Formats: sequence, C-alpha cells, structure tokens
Amino acid sequence: MVRIQLVGGPTAVLEVGGLRLLTDPTFDEPGSFPRPNGPTLVKLAPPAVSPAELGPVDAVLLSHDQHADNLDNYGRALLARIPRTFTTPAGAARLSADGVSVRGLPPWEQADLARPDGVPLHVTAVPARHGPEGCEPFSGAVTGFVLAAADLPTIYLSGDNAWLGAVGQVAERFGTVDIAVLFAGAARLPGRFDGALLTLDSEQSAEAARVLNASAVVPVHYTGWQHFTEGAADLRAAFERAGLAGRLVLLAPGESAEIA
Repeated sequence: MVRIQLVGGPTAVLEVGGLRLLTDPTFDEPGSFPRPNGPTLVKLAPPAVSPAELGPVDAVLLSHDQHADNLDNYGRALLARIPRTFTTPAGAARLSADGVSVRGLPPWEQADLARPDGVPLHVTAVPARHGPEGCEPFSGAVTGFVLAAADLPTIYLSGDNAWLGAVGQVAERFGTVDIAVLFAGAARLPGRFDGALLTLDSEQSAEAARVLNASAVVPVHYTGWQHFTEGAADLRAAFERAGLAGRLVLLAPGESAEIA
C-alpha cells in the first residue's frame, strides 16, 4: 500500500515501504519570486500542510533546485534537516555547498534507501526535459525518479518534464509502472520558448498513463502557481476522453489517497 498526500504545487508526501518521502519542497507563503535573467514566478496559494505538520521525512526526491516553484526558501532550509536528498548532479553540487546531505544521480543511476524491514527501496533517476528540445541551457537539468522493490508497486515521478519521449524510455526500461505521479499543469511562461510547454499538459498526462500502463495516476504541480495553465477540470476531461478516467487519482491540496 502506498499513501500519497498532496501538499500543493509539486510537493507531496509519499509513504511507501515504511519510508516517508517528500517531493520538491515548497512551503513558502504566496508571493512573487523573481528569477535572475528570467520571468518572475507568482505563488497563489499557501501549502495545505505546514512544515510543523509535516512530520518526519526520510528522504527528499528533488527534481531540480533552480526554480522557486520546485524548491523555495523554506523548502531549501528544510533540506538541511532531512537525512538524504536525491537530485541532479548539478543540483547536488550547489546544495552540498549549503551543508545539505545530497546525492546527485545522473539518468539511470540507482541508489538504495534502507527500509525499516531491511529490504532496500531502489531509487533510480530517469530522464526529464523542462521544456522543448534545446531548452536545457536556459531551464537547466531536471530529473525524474522511479521507486521500486520486489514487494512494492513501482512508482514513477516525472519531475518537471514536458517530453513524452522520456516517459517512453521509462516504460521501455521498467515495463509497467503501477503508480505515476505526474507533474502536470501545462506550465508556460511569457517570453520563454514562445509559450511552449514546460511540464505535461492534460492530454499528455493521459497519454503518459497509457504509455506506462499505470493503474493509478496522481497529478501534482497543477495548482497554486500563476504559470499553470490547466487545472483539475482539464485533467478530468482529458482522462475521460482517453477512456482512462478510472485511473485518475485527483487530489486537492491537503487531500491524501491510499493506493494498493
């Protein structure tokens, strides 16, 4: 059994195999977050779970550290109190200078987390691209993750990925994924890549579910920030059109679900 609680934006708590894992920590209050040489990001809603209510966290799965909608000020401070963070190699180099216990994983590299029962949870970094082809010099490196163990459902976390080709590579490498946590929301920024998608839109999220043959799809990163252009209604409609409505697990911030 896997339990997932959406905190807001890309931030969720996953309880799997006796471990509590946190994705992309964002706990700041609403406001504007200027970006050097880039558009200002605007947060519209507070986290549904405060840091004081978060409880213990065994590890953070951080898709990238360079954007405030994935790692904000309070989230950055929180990393120093968590035993292990996994992220990109470039992000790990930056965060380790701040005293964070962090490991950078290039695509397809695996690390293990010790579970209370002694059976390891395998954490594998997988490809992600935060925008159209050629975006990397501007958007920076991003990673997704796959969590796997023989006695647990296989879980895919897309990170800020707008490329269905990366989803196809995950399917080829791992076969069926049981639970897909997809960063959706159709993120776009004015003046950036001519308005191209920076994360999956709702139609692509449904297609990712089909490619992965995932029995449960949990969208995150679709609410709480101004640059998300699609929300819950768009996701429901897209999954209904694809005939996959029964696989969609749509959580409002603060809500949780248990998935077998």
